Amino acid sequence: MLHFAITMINERTNDLVRLDPLNPRSVVLSVLLGTHPPSMPVGPLLDVTSLFGISGGTARTALSRMTKRGELVNDDGVYRLSGRLLERQAQQDAGRIAPPTTWDGTWWFVAVLADRRSVAERRAFRSAITGARFGELRPDTWLRPANLDAPADLDDALVTRGPLLSGDDRSLARRLWDLDAIDAHADLLAVSLDATSVRLVEDQRGAALADAFVQLAAAQRFLRTEPQLPESLDPSRSSRRLRATYATVVASFQQRLGAFLAERQRERQYRREVS
Repeated sequence: MLHFAITMINERTNDLVRLDPLNPRSVVLSVLLGTHPPSMPVGPLLDVTSLFGISGGTARTALSRMTKRGELVNDDGVYRLSGRLLERQAQQDAGRIAPPTTWDGTWWFVAVLADRRSVAERRAFRSAITGARFGELRPDTWLRPANLDAPADLDDALVTRGPLLSGDDRSLARRLWDLDAIDAHADLLAVSLDATSVRLVEDQRGAALADAFVQLAAAQRFLRTEPQLPESLDPSRSSRRLRATYATVVASFQQRLGAFLAERQRERQYRREVS
């Protein structure tokens, strides 16, 4: 009955927060984004993708394509993240840390100065600014409370800081972000991770690893851009609860995944010895 209830919770959460199945590229990225340093030999990477029914050939094709695109570097069979994905990992890691509890009441203001930008430049800027947890007031105008640092490498942008001379801080925060939706999303993810944590403890065959991987990847994506507002602007506790739950579940997951990978390594060693 407990397993049935947990399954129902996870299915309901998957529907509400749209946890799409992970393709080979997504699995590889999620593994390396959660690994420090972000590198892993091809064998363990293939073992992880096998949890999702992805064949070795399909996974190797994905690795080759990612390397050609510059997302990965292949160093004698060890794959590591490259380029902007290292920035994404740093943003993701920052999302797991609770924001400062103090705030001096000032805001960061960023305005794009370039008249014309390519689609690639626009996408790169949006990725950087949303990864820095800014909200868009109107096209090319971004703000956030200055309880966090602003990115220092924004090209063709005006960056300044100061208090609001008119208007209300809370109203502005709610205009920049849908805080009710963010709170509800964080709450659903935390509930789902709680259920996944139980499965990781009780499942002795490792079948819960793939489900936990998907749930943790969804939490990582959320925490990467969650605005980390000062408490005075966001009284919700759901994001803080999610961070705590994530830390607990990821520790259990890493332990179980380590055991799974060690077992697969022993199997490969045995096959080599008897062949």
